[in-house]
Amino acid sequence: MCPVTTILLGLVGLFALVYIFLTWNFNYWKKRGIPSAKAWPFVGSFPSVFTQKRNMVYDIEDVYNQYKDSDSIVGLFNTRLPQLMVTTPEYAHKIYASDFRSFHDNEMGLFTNKKVDRILANNPFVLSGNEWKERRAEVTPGLSANRVKAVYPVSQDVCKKFVDYIKKQSKMAPSDGLNAKDLCLCYTTEVVSDCVLGISAQSFTDNPTPLVGMIKRVFDQSFGFIFFTVVANLWPPIRKFYTVPFFTKDVENFFFDIMKKCILLRKENPVQQRDDFLNYMLTLQEKKGLETVELTSHTMTFLTDGFETTAGTLAHMLLLLARNPETIRKLREEIGTKNLSFEELSELPYMEACIHETLRLFPPVLAARKVVTEEYEFVNKNGVKVKVYPGEVVIVPVSSLQKDPQYFEEPDKFKPERFLESNGGSKKYRDQGIYFGFGDGPRICPGMKFALTQLKSAMVEIVRNFDFKVNPKTRTDNQFDDTYFMAALKGGIWLDFKELK
Repeated sequence: MCPVTTILLGLVGLFALVYIFLTWNFNYWKKRGIPSAKAWPFVGSFPSVFTQKRNMVYDIEDVYNQYKDSDSIVGLFNTRLPQLMVTTPEYAHKIYASDFRSFHDNEMGLFTNKKVDRILANNPFVLSGNEWKERRAEVTPGLSANRVKAVYPVSQDVCKKFVDYIKKQSKMAPSDGLNAKDLCLCYTTEVVSDCVLGISAQSFTDNPTPLVGMIKRVFDQSFGFIFFTVVANLWPPIRKFYTVPFFTKDVENFFFDIMKKCILLRKENPVQQRDDFLNYMLTLQEKKGLETVELTSHTMTFLTDGFETTAGTLAHMLLLLARNPETIRKLREEIGTKNLSFEELSELPYMEACIHETLRLFPPVLAARKVVTEEYEFVNKNGVKVKVYPGEVVIVPVSSLQKDPQYFEEPDKFKPERFLESNGGSKKYRDQGIYFGFGDGPRICPGMKFALTQLKSAMVEIVRNFDFKVNPKTRTDNQFDDTYFMAALKGGIWLDFKELK
């Protein structure tokens, strides 16, 4: 046999082995009597992760729509790793709340390492088991209603600066309008840095601090991290000895440096202390003997969780209101013209309904991926039972459930009235397992009170001071960005603001 033939046969054999490795368990769910969504070598059931032609959540939505009427569970493959997806609200609610013990942790925790990723690996969303319980117990009191109330005057002051900033930007706005996400990120950067650290990011000036630029990079996933997650799903044992940080090293070092400076400044100037989140963390440090790294990681939870999700929600809320001028009129009637106390701000039912309806259409978590922590048995609609075991992953198709016409009439329309207390409020939909705006169960977002306060504070001032419309540059549907891991309108949100006289 000639050398060329030998090489060709060797390559064919190698490709055959790779193909077998990638596909040999694609009958995993069928052997257990559970229907299985179509899967392809290397990409599994989520080809959009690699084609980048649409958001991966649409792959999930296709499977959901195909099986929701016939099955309550369906098998999927993340590359070659078998995972299970639920298609009923009943199971969604059990996973989040009533059977929480069996689905205690989030999948992201499988890809992080405290030595490599000090920021993300210490976030309560990522922590697992007893570590999560301990961290949440430590962090939650720092986000109590009383503490949020204590920094409310700071929020009001920032909101007034935000209004002035929009007025200034509007005068210089190009024909395609202002980028709503950038505006809102300036706001959340300023309000979170001030409320948490007691410093100004100078977000509304011509010379913002480096904090503004770094925040925009916080959630930019590196190619290395994406590639690592793919490899880790192909060969899970790699997680035991190798990992890649979600946050790039320069971003991590920047935030740790600024945290250390703020902590030192606060300790050196006790007279200037106030009842904010950093003050709470310093008290916790003395009480529990936390090291500086631990204190910094703890406090970073307030920062990273407050910037992006709140900015995205505020931007999409402005978009949906601008598309529906009648909702703006109703909000103006509700908020009136006087300065609102913290208690009065908390009692704006129509405003809160608008927030929940925004989160229904543009949820920060498009699909929840829960790690099985205790053996659990699912029963399909045809009576077939299947057990899942610790370490396996179960998917809750959050976006699909929240936009299913079976549960929400005209699901693509912005109808805040659904969430009014007279119609049962957000709790009704959460208890039904069809709404997860802030999550549900024991791991519901600990910063929900703070986020609602920041959203309402900003919206009150914007609605009072501006008439705003959607610029023609903005698309008219709700299609998600092709690659971003949270819900974001494809092409961006561009608005035209006009100051009210």
